[in-house]
Amino acid sequence: MSAGRLAGRRAIVTGAGSGIGAAVAARLAADGAQVFTADIQGEVDFIADLTEADANARLVAAAIERMGGLDTVVPCAGISAFHPLEGHDDAYFQRVLDVNLVAVFRLVREATPHLKAHGAGRIVTIGSTTSTYGDEGLCAYSASKHAVLGFTKSVAAELGPFGVTATCVQPGAIDTPMTAPAFDQMPEYRTFWEGKAPLRRLGQAGDIADVVAFLCSEDARFVSGHGLWVDGGAMVRH
Repeated sequence: MSAGRLAGRRAIVTGAGSGIGAAVAARLAADGAQVFTADIQGEVDFIADLTEADANARLVAAAIERMGGLDTVVPCAGISAFHPLEGHDDAYFQRVLDVNLVAVFRLVREATPHLKAHGAGRIVTIGSTTSTYGDEGLCAYSASKHAVLGFTKSVAAELGPFGVTATCVQPGAIDTPMTAPAFDQMPEYRTFWEGKAPLRRLGQAGDIADVVAFLCSEDARFVSGHGLWVDGGAMVRH
């Protein structure tokens, strides 16, 4: 790792109030990028519910006003909770799609003209191992993350001719404020994932942030259009 490898980069990171988003924002800044952060709450630059129709347009405008441009987008905002399929609430299913997918689409759409103009733009989405597989009780989450991976691949194909890369990081079981309630309520779930990964531990937000920083850098200039598992090897035992 070389200090300042993201110097000159101007990035938006959503979901930056905690967890993976906060770790990503800190890591990009440590590597020299200007970072404009957003979340629905917390100590961030832009507080908004990004599922609102005009929120992402306002976010992009505010980021460009602050930083003078935009070339990197990392949408990290997401929600998840266990809900059995039987009796699954329509409103919750739609909320998961709105946060995990629709808001990502809108942010990338609003940022696209600026990424194309830069000539070496970066889009790094946050999927999940459930972007490839599924898991019981996570039908809404899995559906949204499958869609994020497919969206990212399509964006990579469309924007590649303009020098823009698009990749999807697929975390495994990561110990964050979002996952903590499930691990606390079901200790056996924590034990299962710790044992499933050959590295014998849960991931930390920093494990994901380090990979995102690489994908935003010039080192990843020829990496685009696919998902990258960051799961401690858990999925080799799926």
